[in-house]
Amino acid sequence: MPADMKVLMNHIYEFKKGVRQMVLYTFNKKYEDFVTGRLERQAIPYVIHPVGNDRLNLFFGRKECLDAINLFITKPLNQLTPEEDFILGAMLGYDIRVQCERYCERKCRTCNRMQ
Repeated sequence: MPADMKVLMNHIYEFKKGVRQMVLYTFNKKYEDFVTGRLERQAIPYVIHPVGNDRLNLFFGRKECLDAINLFITKPLNQLTPEEDFILGAMLGYDIRVQCERYCERKCRTCNRMQ
């Protein structure tokens, strides 16, 4: 099993154990059937967004989280507003202090461009 798929298996394990409510996993398109099949067999909800260069972003987790993802992830992740980026990081369980720092840095860059 490729290392990429071992990482996926660990994410699934953590989700099922309640360590994570939602996961973002980026992988090569050639594994799409394997990945989706695995999640479907385990009845884990997911959403896939193309990244480009034969890569896909996979969000999986609680249905409520994926419902929110479907409402605001409508463009490439690098084009999210500072607010959308902050919400996504918080939903993924990233360190909230680091997310606050990241938000302030991105927001200041945005404000400086507008001046």
